[in-house]
Amino acid sequence: MSVKNSDDNKSVSMSRSMKPDELAATKHYETAPEDKISFSHKVIYGLGAFVNNLLAAAIGGMLIIFNLTLGMNPVLVGLLGSLPRLMDALTDPLMGYISDNTHSRWGRRRPYIFVGAIISGVVFALLWQLPRGMSENYYFWFFLIGSLVFYLGYTIFATPWVALGYELTPDYHERTRLMGVQNTMGQLAYVVSPWFLAIMQASMFTDTLEGAAYLAVAIGGLTILVGIMPAIFLRERFAHPELTPEQLIAKQQAMNNKVSMWVLMKKNTKEFFKGFVMTLKVKPFLLLCAATFLVFNGFILIAGLGFYVIAYYVFGGNTELAAEYAGWAGTVGAISTFIIIALVTWMSTKFGKRRTFFFAMGMSIIGYLLKWVCYNPEYPWLVLVPAPFISFGLGGLFTLMGSMVADVCDLDELNSHERREGMFGSIFWWVVKLGMAVALALSGYVLNATGFDVALKGDQSEQTLFLLRIFDIGIPVVATLLAIWAIYKFPITEDRAHEIRQELEARRGKAVAE
Repeated sequence: MSVKNSDDNKSVSMSRSMKPDELAATKHYETAPEDKISFSHKVIYGLGAFVNNLLAAAIGGMLIIFNLTLGMNPVLVGLLGSLPRLMDALTDPLMGYISDNTHSRWGRRRPYIFVGAIISGVVFALLWQLPRGMSENYYFWFFLIGSLVFYLGYTIFATPWVALGYELTPDYHERTRLMGVQNTMGQLAYVVSPWFLAIMQASMFTDTLEGAAYLAVAIGGLTILVGIMPAIFLRERFAHPELTPEQLIAKQQAMNNKVSMWVLMKKNTKEFFKGFVMTLKVKPFLLLCAATFLVFNGFILIAGLGFYVIAYYVFGGNTELAAEYAGWAGTVGAISTFIIIALVTWMSTKFGKRRTFFFAMGMSIIGYLLKWVCYNPEYPWLVLVPAPFISFGLGGLFTLMGSMVADVCDLDELNSHERREGMFGSIFWWVVKLGMAVALALSGYVLNATGFDVALKGDQSEQTLFLLRIFDIGIPVVATLLAIWAIYKFPITEDRAHEIRQELEARRGKAVAE
């Protein structure tokens, strides 16, 4: 990694005394050729994001049929979305620990990515083959049990895939470029996902349930085909990570002595909880988790609510027309996100990750506020206007957060002498999914709090429509403002990241020599 503007290359002690924004303006490091990832490999890694987002968007967007088609209580629908996420959130850190500590000829991540993609695709396809004429309780338990199995396979795939991205390059800016490409690939899922409800309601199907069954098979097959590609074509930088002296001694002792399975389980359980607690003590990481929790789950909490506003406020209860316009709004937002990701990636390398985050989140707040004017029954096409602004939120978030977590992984190695991308990635998404579970559970209560009654169709009260609009705008705006405050406190600048890398490479070189 070479330094641009070398005349500004000041001492570390001076740079640490400067404010983060001032420091970001004085130094900029160019990416060395050996640190660059080929575009084809970035795209292949990004295919994992496509699968990740496709499954998340599908299971969230398709859940609406339980209320609109089967008449299930919104609270139960919310629980169907949230309860499996709680188990998913618990298994993520365990999968991260397993991946970090796996030693195989294929690496630490790739075997799990391959197997997890297959399990996720098969179970998702089966999950939506709903029998007809059953009770509300039957549908609830059928889908809940199936979802628990699905999310287990999803964890096996997603957690090692996330960790793999953190270690593909050691370069500060190349990490952002990698995350920009993977976020772009992930957005392809959101180009089509807004149309899922319209697809399920298509005239070629007998009803929405049949449409959901066929759609699930298509999504499951695509998940398998695309999800295994990162496992096949990518290679790991830390496939056989360096062991500390204590780990080498323990490994030798285990080889020389017959150790019972119980002792091994006890030792691994102890190490797992030790690593979990250590990760939660890394303050810069907690700031990233807090910001992501707020932005993403503020969006999730009102994601379904937005459709109700369009359907019952803008279109007076015409759900088919609302699905069409919501589809167009989602597509406009998804297409805009491609441009936003490129802009955020470029801005990050020029102005710093924090400043770029502030800009992106500010634009998303403008988008949410525009809903009050643009969701207008007299001019329904205006529902398209807020979409590009709102897209700055998730577009900027998942381009920057992955890159910043990778920087934290280097800081952690400097302090702990361990590479723990799996644990960091799993806890990062553990926080997101835990928040998502809470958001999905609360979404039903929020909808009920507005006084919405599906039996009234287009005859909802004025108070209900007013509260729908207030919650749809106010919740994500407040959450985003809190996220901006969290990132304001984030301490790892470009200069500090470069300093950490130099220390790590010097230490690794010394270890190899010894």
